[in-house]
Amino acid sequence: MNSNLDFAQQRDDYLAHAFAKLAPRPKRIADTGLSRAAITDLAVKHLFDAGVLTVSELSRKLALSGGIVEDVLLFMRQEALVEVLAANSHDAGLRHKLTDRGRVQAHDAFSRSGYLGPAPIPLSAYSALVAAQSVHDHKVTRDAMRAALADVVIAEDVVDQLGPALNSGRAIFVYGPAGAGKTYITQRFTRLFQSEVLLPHAVMVGDHPVPVFDPAIHRVCDDANARGILLDQGHDPRYLRVERPVVITGGELTIDMLQMQFDPHTRTYKPPLQMLANNGIFIIDDMGRQQASPYEIFNRWIIPMEDRKDYLSLGGGRHFSVPFDVVLVFTTNMNPLELADEAFLRRIGYKIEFPALNRDQYLSVWRKECERRGVPFDDVSFAFLVDELHASNNVPFLPCHPRDLLGIAVDRAKYLQEPKRLSAESLRWAWKNYFVALDQDEVDAAAKQRGQR
Repeated sequence: MNSNLDFAQQRDDYLAHAFAKLAPRPKRIADTGLSRAAITDLAVKHLFDAGVLTVSELSRKLALSGGIVEDVLLFMRQEALVEVLAANSHDAGLRHKLTDRGRVQAHDAFSRSGYLGPAPIPLSAYSALVAAQSVHDHKVTRDAMRAALADVVIAEDVVDQLGPALNSGRAIFVYGPAGAGKTYITQRFTRLFQSEVLLPHAVMVGDHPVPVFDPAIHRVCDDANARGILLDQGHDPRYLRVERPVVITGGELTIDMLQMQFDPHTRTYKPPLQMLANNGIFIIDDMGRQQASPYEIFNRWIIPMEDRKDYLSLGGGRHFSVPFDVVLVFTTNMNPLELADEAFLRRIGYKIEFPALNRDQYLSVWRKECERRGVPFDDVSFAFLVDELHASNNVPFLPCHPRDLLGIAVDRAKYLQEPKRLSAESLRWAWKNYFVALDQDEVDAAAKQRGQR
């Protein structure tokens, strides 16, 4: 037990040292990469929002050292933007409050940008950071792949396709029938990239702060450094230690989500999903089901995949580029040739098919699901399922079927207050409720309608 704790502490110390070297704490305004005017704009907004702040409180809000904040406050006093109030019994330090002139500047600053948070980092620093932490520097081995997919039934040749694909740095196209396990398995890729990276709260693009930390996506790691920003040690507190990002989007994806978005009400920018996914994994699930056409979505990726850069715009002719450093995975139930032409597919390094399971693999999944649900496995019932239900209905063995059919059979057992046991009757009932019953004319009509979409 102690050895595990010692190892964890050693790992944490190593990461703390590495991150401090990657993003050292700025000691002067010049070290921040920001102008004094930019920091002043953010400071007046924090003072306007809070009313009164001490140096230490403003330091924490800006994620800048007390020395830098004192320098900015001195400038603000000289410009008659703040006034100093005496310390009271609750505050150890001098308190600062905006003057009328300071409030006017705060209104002006908010009119230009509604961002209110830690000081951003320069765009150039962000590009260098992403390059230094590239997800493509993390190499996947066969042993690591097998460990990550140890609880998944999947053909070995498919595993050995996925591993090199993840190492290639190129986009991956995973296709196969619905229920073949594409989403389930691709999400297991996160087990292969379980490391921490630095992520800034925001990036300064021109004179506009763009937030890049999204609490709905980024998982923050415990970081003692972030709790001691006044100390002259650790990494720059404008950065957070987070797990490598994982962004998964499906049918809800729109083209707008892949571009910079501006909210006129809050006057803040929202970065595209691929920027939030930098240094991590970006999975676009269920391709072909989005409101935008596959051509529009695929066309959006041609240049980033080629250049490893993404070109974005703030509007008004203000263009900029950011690194495109993601493991990009597309999954679909459709034939890839129905979604994109061969010219585009050539740009995707790997096209990997997830086929239906064979009988032995299906048996393995069925046993695992029985064990998970506390249902006794029954050879006779399994033979009835395979030889009668699957065979007579010409339904392939898919990994989703054991979970779904057993779930329906267990629901029925609970309703009838019966033990959770399988039988031909319970499986036939589950099958009838799970699959859509169509006669051949209806099947042909449905297939024709799908082909016309």
